[in-house]
Amino acid sequence: MFDFSGKIVIVTGGGKGVGYGISEAFLAAGAEVFICGRRQPQPLPQANGRSAIFFAVDVREPDATQGLIDAVLQHSGRLDVLINNAGGSPPVDAASASPKLTEAVIRLNLIAPLICAQQAYHAMQPQGGGSIINIASVSGQRPSPGTTAYGAAKAGLINATRSLAQEWGSHNVRVNAIIAGLIKTEAANDHYGGSAGIKLIEESLPMQRMAVPADIANACLFLADNTKAAYISGAALEVYGGGEPPSFLQLARQAHALGQ
Repeated sequence: MFDFSGKIVIVTGGGKGVGYGISEAFLAAGAEVFICGRRQPQPLPQANGRSAIFFAVDVREPDATQGLIDAVLQHSGRLDVLINNAGGSPPVDAASASPKLTEAVIRLNLIAPLICAQQAYHAMQPQGGGSIINIASVSGQRPSPGTTAYGAAKAGLINATRSLAQEWGSHNVRVNAIIAGLIKTEAANDHYGGSAGIKLIEESLPMQRMAVPADIANACLFLADNTKAAYISGAALEVYGGGEPPSFLQLARQAHALGQ
């Protein structure tokens, strides 16, 4: 369905979880994929006998991300797609979060994608355009207790996506976001309370399952396609299977059952 043969793609945080799935999907579609992270994954993302190329980069360091883009340009001569995927946050109560942690979360989830996007724009604009996709979160659309700074950063990223799309549209640099819901990755057991917690959560969701990395990857392939998504820029594509039902509905059903 998607052909990215000859296209050059960077996926930040492409060595694990959702980023790993995105990297594999673009490799399978024919792209040359560069990934970055603080530690090299084993094995590297691969498909059709080809592997991603890894660079050790902390995306919170602007000089390091500029070095990554410069290396990709030197190696391949162009940059077609940037996926700003690196992100995350430990759970922490807002009343006890240290200023240092709050700043680090904002740097990783908002400032780093903004700077990477700016650097990618300067690589894409002279070649006639490109596609930038920011991986946001449902936490940026609804309250995010326990990860307040993360939710605020993702809300900012959604807004920034729309602003950048307007600023850079005349240069054919499309900027979109994916609003990801709950995703089952290798870290899901720790994050969602083990297999029992995952089962309970999935039973509460409209489609009776969490997303998997391939769901996010397929959305990235679509948004990055300059033919199928040629006029899509500034979009925030919700990939969360209908969303999270309001908790009061389940509580009301439980109360009704107890009343009987």
